[in-house]
Amino acid sequence: MYIPKQFAEPSVEVMHDLIRSRPLATLVTLGPAGVEANHIPLLLAGRAGPFGTLRGHVARANPLWQNQPQDADALAIFHGPDSYITPSWYASKAEDGRVVPTWNFVSVHAKGRLRVVDDAKWLRAQLDMLTSHNERPFVHPWAVSDAPHDFTEKLIEAIVGIEIVITDLKGKWKVSQNRPPRDRLTVSEGLDLHGQEAMADLVRSRGGDSD
Repeated sequence: MYIPKQFAEPSVEVMHDLIRSRPLATLVTLGPAGVEANHIPLLLAGRAGPFGTLRGHVARANPLWQNQPQDADALAIFHGPDSYITPSWYASKAEDGRVVPTWNFVSVHAKGRLRVVDDAKWLRAQLDMLTSHNERPFVHPWAVSDAPHDFTEKLIEAIVGIEIVITDLKGKWKVSQNRPPRDRLTVSEGLDLHGQEAMADLVRSRGGDSD
């Protein structure tokens, strides 16, 4: 991932927060059929190594776990807020018109070696942790144990676990840091008006070049 200096996110904790809050990853692998991408929720578990470990599962029918060589390189991409930025929002547009559209976005790339885990006990624990993590916001959180035991046991037989110990972690927060303060202010106002509050907050919270 190309990351200009002003858009680089150096904090592991900030990147971990994004992974936790938006766990649906695009998992990119290279197998016999070439490059493949699967969209899989991955839970950040522990701090094995300097960057932590990702754990998830795939359907047993998914060729990912069969075609992917054990301990082969994999890339998990986590996506944060993104927004189209119109030049009309730039205060500096009125000065000389030398502005163009762009796209603001937040992304984390986690690389590591993918390990297949075909173990029912491991899978049950992974399902419990993944469910608990995602059910926390609800008033009446659902638990795997709420479903009949024989039902969940059959489902566990139909999935296979995957684990990635992260060896490289990079974050890109492209949120108008390259614009002067007056443009960042008007961009955040425009985003607010169009219901893009998450990106507006990021634009306001990140510093950049000054006038």
